Parts: sequence; C-alpha cells; structure tokens
Amino acid sequence: MKITISGSGYVGLVTGACLAEMGNHVMSLDVDPRKIAVLQSGGVPIHEPGLDVLIQRNAKAGRLQFTTDIERAVQHGTVQFVAVGTPPGEDGSADLSYVVQAARAIGERMTDYKLIVDKSTVPVGTGDVVEATVREALAARGVELQFSVVSNPEFLKEGAAIADFMKPDRVIVGSEDDDERAIHLMRALYAPFIRNRDRLLVMDVRSAELTKYAANAMLATRISFMNDLANLAERLGADIELVRQGIGSDPRIGTQFLYPGCGYGGSCFPKDVRALLHTGEQAGLGLPVLRAVEAVNHGQKRLLVDKIVARFGEDLTGCRFALWGLAFKPGTDDMREAPSLVVMRELIDRGALVVAYDPVALDEARARTAQWHGVEFATSAAEAVKGADALVIVTEWKEFRSPDFDALRAGLKQPLIFDGRNLFDPLYLTGLGFDYRCVGRAAVQAAGDPR
Repeated sequence: MKITISGSGYVGLVTGACLAEMGNHVMSLDVDPRKIAVLQSGGVPIHEPGLDVLIQRNAKAGRLQFTTDIERAVQHGTVQFVAVGTPPGEDGSADLSYVVQAARAIGERMTDYKLIVDKSTVPVGTGDVVEATVREALAARGVELQFSVVSNPEFLKEGAAIADFMKPDRVIVGSEDDDERAIHLMRALYAPFIRNRDRLLVMDVRSAELTKYAANAMLATRISFMNDLANLAERLGADIELVRQGIGSDPRIGTQFLYPGCGYGGSCFPKDVRALLHTGEQAGLGLPVLRAVEAVNHGQKRLLVDKIVARFGEDLTGCRFALWGLAFKPGTDDMREAPSLVVMRELIDRGALVVAYDPVALDEARARTAQWHGVEFATSAAEAVKGADALVIVTEWKEFRSPDFDALRAGLKQPLIFDGRNLFDPLYLTGLGFDYRCVGRAAVQAAGDPR
C-alpha cells in the first residue's frame, strides 16, 4: 500500500518506519528541510530505541522516503496520515493550525480518492474540522473528489514505541458507520500487526478522539493518586512501596503506573490533561478530578526541592548538587515538561550549582538551559558526583539502579541522596552509611552494614 505521512516527528517517524517494515511504500513529508536532510543522510533527529535501524533498513530497501515536496507527497499515498504537532496554547487548548494546514494541502493537491487519517492527538471534533477544510479546498478548485476522514490515535510509549506499534494492545479506528471503504483500508493496513488476535476497534470519530485523551488522563490520574498517597505515607510512617504492592495485587487495579515519584512530564500527559480540561470547560464541565491530577503533579515536581531545602535551608549558595537523569523518563531524550527542569531551576535560583548527567539527553538539556547560569553537565554519572554535597535522582535509568556505592560515597562530600524514583532499599542504603531520602517511605535508622 502507498502511504504518505505528514510530519516526521516522533509519531510520524515511528508510524512510517513500522508500516514500511511490513512492505508498504511510505513517504514521510516535513516542511523542515533540515530534518529531512538528516533523515535522507541516514540520521534520526530523535532518540527512540531501535528506530534508527528500522529507518535505515527500510530506506535502503526503497520502502521509506523523505521529502519536503508537498505535491509529490500528496500524489504518492492513497492513505494520508496526519501526524503533525498539536502544541498547547496559553489556555491549554490544542493548537490545530498544523493539522488544518496539512488537511488544506491535501485538498489543494489531491486528484483521486484519499483516506485521510488523523494520527495526531487532537480534540474531539477535529475530524469535522479536517473534513470541512478538505471540502473547502476542493470547492475552491471547482472539483469534486471522494475522500474519507478517520481518527486513528496513537498509543506509543516513548522508549518502547516500536514494540507498541508492532504488537499493539488495541488499534482504534474512528469512522462513519457507512464508510466501508475507509474501514476496509484501515483493516488491511493493520492486519499484519494483529494477526494473532483482532485488536482493531471501530467506533465513531468523536469517540476515537476522546479515547486518546481519556487513556492518557487515566494514566496521569493513577500517577498523581499514588504521589498523593506517597506523601501521606511519608507523614504517617508507612511505606508506599508496600502499599503499592498491596493494592497492585488486586486484579481490578493492577500494577502499572502505580510507582510514586517526583511527577510526570513528557509530550503527552501534561498537554493532554490540559487539553481535556479545556474541552470540559467548553462543554460546561469543570472536571474536578483532572484538575486535582494536574495540581498534584505541579506540586510533586517540587518535592525533591522541598526535601533539599528542609535539609540545607532556603539559601543554597555554595552548595553543589549532582543530578542523575534529565529526560522525563528513561529510554528517550525528550525533556518536554521534565521534572528535572523544575528541580534544576529551583536549585540554581537559590544559589546552588547543579552538575547533571543523563545517558542520552545531554544535548537536549544543553539546548534547553543555554541561557541558565549555575548548570554544568557531566559525561558520566561518576563525574557528576565528584565533590557534590548530595546526589539528586530524577530519572530511573537502568544504569543508576546498581551503582558502586563505595565509589559513590567516596565521591560525595557527604553520603546524602535525594531519590525521586525510589531506586534503592532504604534499609540497605542506611546500612551502608547513606542518608537516603526518597518518596513515600519513612526514614530508616542506620543499621549495621548488611553486607
């Protein structure tokens, strides 16, 4: 099948590479010539495990092409995916200007039937906007052509996107009931990915659009709920890790997204929660649960700073902190709304020096903090720790889970760790002589060395 994907960002590249892997001929369109030049030269502008190999293999086989030529891209694909950005506006609403621009470009250039697939995360009602935009463009040309608009939201976890696309737990297709041609094409497109079990769910367009927001809002709710309970557990002298195991063993609840920490970030949860709140306001609903989810998350991003201030005082002048983890989660270099940005900003505003390390997000961090004073970057976790007054852990990268504790203690001025992801056992750390402060776990008195 011939497929065009407008937008070569995170969603567009993963979608295009995975569809090409199944034998489709995919053309990836982007208006940024620098990004296309990187892709055409064999590079990948984002970090996603396995994506570079997938892109290079399919590009070499001729199944995956990259272009800035809109005319060529529209003519290429019977299926036209729209995977452009929908950045948040000041009021929290999703900016649909890029989606409308992509739809208009298709309407202005199409010469035969097109199946237009909204892959971007968009508010309820966007399918109607896309359809009206295409019809308007066709009318301006004085032509009548058939086309379909469907919603096909993505459910890709950064760091595991390839596996999520290749083996989806569900494929949502929003389409009109009587549009058999569109539904048939979508079933054919996803058939290779759901051979073992039909996971394709067909519903109306508006329900499909809402499903995406509802899924991310539910996951964000679980995270904020656990963070709320973690703060309570800490006050009461309970252990949130034991509580997590206790409630997670209930099959009605399950274990996923129950890990407390220093808040969620990234390109999806914060933006989608705000967009859903805005949608609720437009519909006359306040959505108080979601509003609380957002409020808890804002406060949780400052949790580590509060613990540091409680230990060192408000004035951190002369203090040096090692910070492990800059990306909003492991497996990506994405720092959009990352808790690390809040932690670093709060610390340097109080006069501290922060020396940060991340396995893949250093370049992104340098770009985001180029105008900041008081932030330095290390090339290794051990380098960041040297001479620091304390270690602050923000992202749970695997390489942080079993460090050389003797070397860590020797590198720090004092054996003090503020852990925003609960990587270690408090009893074990205190037994090694560390002052270990984590999330939702009561302080443990130093015991004998458990080794």
